[in-house]
Amino acid sequence: MKKYFVFIVMLFSIISCEENINFNNPSLQGMKDNVFWRGIQTKATLAADGSLLIESFTANETLSLKTTSTSNQIYFLGTSESKKAIYTVTDATNGLVTFSTGFGIGEGQIEITEYDAVNNTITGTFKFSAKNANSNSLANPVVNFQHGVFYKIPVVRSLGQ
Repeated sequence: MKKYFVFIVMLFSIISCEENINFNNPSLQGMKDNVFWRGIQTKATLAADGSLLIESFTANETLSLKTTSTSNQIYFLGTSESKKAIYTVTDATNGLVTFSTGFGIGEGQIEITEYDAVNNTITGTFKFSAKNANSNSLANPVVNFQHGVFYKIPVVRSLGQ
C-alpha cells in the first residue's frame, strides 16, 4: 500500500509542475512619486529630423520622453525644449493636469543604452522631476519619476520620412 501511495504522490508532483513565464517586452515602467508605475501601451516615433519621442499610456495617464537623437548617451532634462519629459493625467477632481520639464523647468535625464537599428527597438533608463504647468491646479506642484526603464520599445518612422 505504501508503494502505491508514494507512486501516486510522485506522479502528481511531476504532473503538477508548470512554467508560467510572462515577458515584459516592450515595457516602460518606473517609480512615480515612490509608487510603481507601468504603461499599458508604449510606442516610439523617430522624426525626420532624427529626434525620438517615446510615449507610454495607461487609462488616464500619458508619459512622453523626447530626445534629440537615438544615439547611446545621456540627455539632460531642464536644459532645453528639444529634450524633455511630459506627464499628463486626467482625473475627476482636477481635469487634465500636465507636468513638464523644459528650459529652466524641472530636471532629470533620459539615457539611451541601446538603439537596435536592425530590429527597430530602443532601450534605456530615465528619471526626472517635472513641474505642474497649471499653477491654479489643486494637483501636486511636482511629479517625480525615479528608476525608470524602457525596454525594447518598437521604433517607427514618422509619416514625414
